[in-house]
Amino acid sequence: MNNSNTSPSSSTLNQTIESDQKSMKDKRYLPLLLLNYAFLLVGSLSSSLLSKYYFNHKGSSRWVSTWVQSAGFPLLVIPILLPYYLFKSTQRKPFTRFTPRILALSIFIGFMLGINNLLFAWGISYLPVSTSSLVYHLTLESSNDKPHGLTRAKYFIGYFATIGAGLLFALYLPIMEMVYKKVYCYAMVMEMQLVMEVAATVLATIGMAFDGGFAEMKREAVQVFDKGEGVYWVTVVSNIVSWQLCFMGTAGMVFLTCSLTGAICMTALLMMNVVGGVVVYRDDFGGIKAVSTVMCGWGFCSYVYGMYVKNKMMKDLEHDVDVDDDDDGHDGMHIKNVEMAPMVASTSSPPNRFGV
Repeated sequence: MNNSNTSPSSSTLNQTIESDQKSMKDKRYLPLLLLNYAFLLVGSLSSSLLSKYYFNHKGSSRWVSTWVQSAGFPLLVIPILLPYYLFKSTQRKPFTRFTPRILALSIFIGFMLGINNLLFAWGISYLPVSTSSLVYHLTLESSNDKPHGLTRAKYFIGYFATIGAGLLFALYLPIMEMVYKKVYCYAMVMEMQLVMEVAATVLATIGMAFDGGFAEMKREAVQVFDKGEGVYWVTVVSNIVSWQLCFMGTAGMVFLTCSLTGAICMTALLMMNVVGGVVVYRDDFGGIKAVSTVMCGWGFCSYVYGMYVKNKMMKDLEHDVDVDDDDDGHDGMHIKNVEMAPMVASTSSPPNRFGV
């Protein structure tokens, strides 16, 4: 029997509900956004410092540094499985609606992420943390802070590798935003992230195999790393966890907001990475680097203020519309219906953008 009379309206209602529940009117939106920003904050700062710590103490494998950036993908099982199996807070079973197209996109983006990780590893191996952070976000820096003992050729290899990583990551963010428009809920974002990082890890593992494999990694821990084997493995594990926090936070920010907001938030974290490199590793903080950092901070503050003004204007506009409707004898249903959409969602079958 043809249900064409009811299907379009039902589909439209479901799309409206799912779209509305990604907004700040949903009580879960702000806590989830803050949690992802915390992940991004902790992960971004600690991963940069730990990656440089590895190379500072005679770690030398760029493939190891690449591998640790994605090898923590099993940790993503926690946000994927616990809400459904343990907390019973979602109705959507993990990996449902995971189509072959989404799987193929996730694998492709994962390989792109793996190449980005390799370029970042090359950059951080040669450049100071503060410099690599600034170059990664496409600001300018001179070669005056070239580390002692590092040839000019290797400095520029690190410089251009970091530029390449920054350009690739700048492409990665809008691609992810486009893909996430087809994603059903936040839990699915983590599932896609899991597939991406599996693909990136496969790429890094192949590179490690050509570079001596895990046997070479063990030799490096025992014979090369100047802080001892125990500290070496703590550094590796800490790197794995911190990178997972960074990527989880990035994916969550892009899904919950947009690629532009995610990039702006990462620009704010850039200032902390620069300060972290100066404080922890005594990186030089010359005039160009200082100006670049101030400009990043200025850009972030301007964006936040602009969003504040825009939100205030929208609230004032909604208030004026409500007042006009009341004066005309109407009850403002076109606004109230939007506000009631989450309540309607509780009676409909499809899960919302948060996986419930």
